[in-house]
Amino acid sequence: MINGKKIVVVMPAYNAAQTLKQTYSEIPMDIVDEVVLVDDHGSDNTSELAKSIGVNHVIRHEKNLGYGGNQKSCYNKALSIDADIVIMVHPDYQYSPKLIHSIAYLIANEVYSVVLGSRILGNGALKGGMPIYKYFFNRVLTLIQNLLVGQKLSEYHTGYRAFSRSVLEAIKFNDNSDDFVFDNQMLCQIIHNDFEIAEITCPTKYFEEASSINLARSITYGLGVLACSVRTFLSRTGIWKWKLLEKR
Repeated sequence: MINGKKIVVVMPAYNAAQTLKQTYSEIPMDIVDEVVLVDDHGSDNTSELAKSIGVNHVIRHEKNLGYGGNQKSCYNKALSIDADIVIMVHPDYQYSPKLIHSIAYLIANEVYSVVLGSRILGNGALKGGMPIYKYFFNRVLTLIQNLLVGQKLSEYHTGYRAFSRSVLEAIKFNDNSDDFVFDNQMLCQIIHNDFEIAEITCPTKYFEEASSINLARSITYGLGVLACSVRTFLSRTGIWKWKLLEKR
């Protein structure tokens, strides 16, 4: 805990057995109270390994629900065990759990309600091996998104995120997509409802075992991101109301 606030790390997993142990070993248990791992019906032994290394709550989906569906299970479980601060850490070791202290204190001290680990600040993405085409489209999409939703974030596509309980209780994340665009829908909900967002520099690693989506799915994701941003623009300008952005 920090300042009496319970901290829960959630890990959306899919075939993460090769990297889970290393990721979990770096979670700072001096402030993290509990860890939740959701195995999205992968084909390896992620669930069994998670239990053996001491993960507090291990959930395995009976069928694959997708990245967004996995996060819904993560956040709902965290709320059910009375988390005050929820930090998402991918178990593929692409993002360093060593930043959890910095992230958690920003929320625990009520400076910000949401914290994102940005791969773009400090050139962390390219140094970590992000493919050039992904870096390019990340920058283009982020520029367009900032213009449409009225923000100044360095990136919208990081998987390293932390939220206060009040944010998760306010937005309708359970109504979001079960696919990868879930992340951007969630950020649009947060921005539309005026929650303050902080970003910290986040080194990242790209290697064979790290999760990634192929080019075809990246294009589908990009189109979904643009659609989400346009709908948010229409809502914030009063042209059309997108009910997904409304509070619960």
